[in-house]
Amino acid sequence: MVYSFYEIVWFFFIYSFIGWVAEVCAAAYNKKKFINRGFVSGPFCPIYGTGAAAFAVFLPELHGNIFFLFLGGAILASFIEFFTGALLEKIFHRKWWDYSGRRFHFEGYICLQYSTLWGICAVILIYFVNPFLTTLIRLVPGLPGVILLWSMGALLTLDAVGTALAILGMQKRMEQISQLTEGMVQVSRLLENAITKRITRRMEKAFPALEEGELKKQAKPKEKPLVFAEGCSFYKLASLFFIGAFLGDLTETVFCLITTGRLMSRSSVVYGPFSIVWGLGCALLTAVLYRIRGKSDSYIFTAGTLLGGAYEYICSVFTELVFGTVFWDYSGFRFNLGGRINLLYCFFWGIAAVVWMKVLYPVLSKWIEKLPQKAGRHLCNLMIAFMIFNCLISALALGRYEERQRADLGQEQEAAQGIDAFLDEHFPDERMERIYPNAKIVD
Repeated sequence: MVYSFYEIVWFFFIYSFIGWVAEVCAAAYNKKKFINRGFVSGPFCPIYGTGAAAFAVFLPELHGNIFFLFLGGAILASFIEFFTGALLEKIFHRKWWDYSGRRFHFEGYICLQYSTLWGICAVILIYFVNPFLTTLIRLVPGLPGVILLWSMGALLTLDAVGTALAILGMQKRMEQISQLTEGMVQVSRLLENAITKRITRRMEKAFPALEEGELKKQAKPKEKPLVFAEGCSFYKLASLFFIGAFLGDLTETVFCLITTGRLMSRSSVVYGPFSIVWGLGCALLTAVLYRIRGKSDSYIFTAGTLLGGAYEYICSVFTELVFGTVFWDYSGFRFNLGGRINLLYCFFWGIAAVVWMKVLYPVLSKWIEKLPQKAGRHLCNLMIAFMIFNCLISALALGRYEERQRADLGQEQEAAQGIDAFLDEHFPDERMERIYPNAKIVD
């Protein structure tokens, strides 16, 4: 079953509320008192809603195989939980949950016990709960439902922003701003007392690891880095994205040449030899595995296999939903999952993770850090702007190519005008088929 965007947004809010209720009940049972365990002040836990929405987008095609549905749900939810936990720690420098005391955990962010639970939940949601909720959602009148969703979205956004500002210790900045005029002093203090301190106290009760002393440290200015892209910084990951995108395209081109005897394009974009999947994979693997780069090869191999498989599956579903095009199909391989991933290539991801973190990353990191800071930032910013434009024009060209293909299949097509005429002239079928030789149009 394919859910509409409207239904998926409803799933997000419904499951965010259900997750909040579950967290509050669990905390009340353990602490014998009411504690709002949500990140935001409202009755929502967005991570549960995000996971449920991801289940609705990526897992329905596994409906016919309960084992793969369970496995896909466990991997997808673990991926979201790990990414969210690592991101929150990166921003706030504290762990919001820690499974280090449980067996078979990974860096305290995920553990086998809860990953198994998420897999069971995925089966229950896809088979039973989502069809029931879909029936209820369709009973809601269209316009009132849309207005309600927009209202809840706006309130949740404001709530999340306010909570984040409070946690990051924005009190001092508010005081500095309030000094501009005497009339703003009382307003600033009122907001600080009524909102910021209340949120801070709630977060300290809900998450004891977030101590007040740690929050105050966030207000201190960070020391200026001595070298360009030091550590696992934004510019380091951006640089690795471009290097990984180029090396990935080169690797796939050589691999196809050896295995098929054909020299074909493996690029994801219309300008330049860049594989976006590999580039994002390199940046993502680096961000996730950076803290465990000193672990054993087998440890990194296992993490890379699971993360790479989940990442490639998500990319396959995403590109098919957005562009209506399948860029790779592993249906001819043994042990494949919907033709999107297969066990052999998942092992390749694991091997690539070991080679990347143990061999390539240390060398590339040193080379990147040798760039002058000013020149390095300008070069990265220029490449980021180029790649954004490249991805946008590629998406437009693919969309237009799909329209032309559907017109050839007998579906109606309007006369080309404006941007469509430009795309038809500069990106005809011959060029698109040369850039994307394995692309298949799907319904």
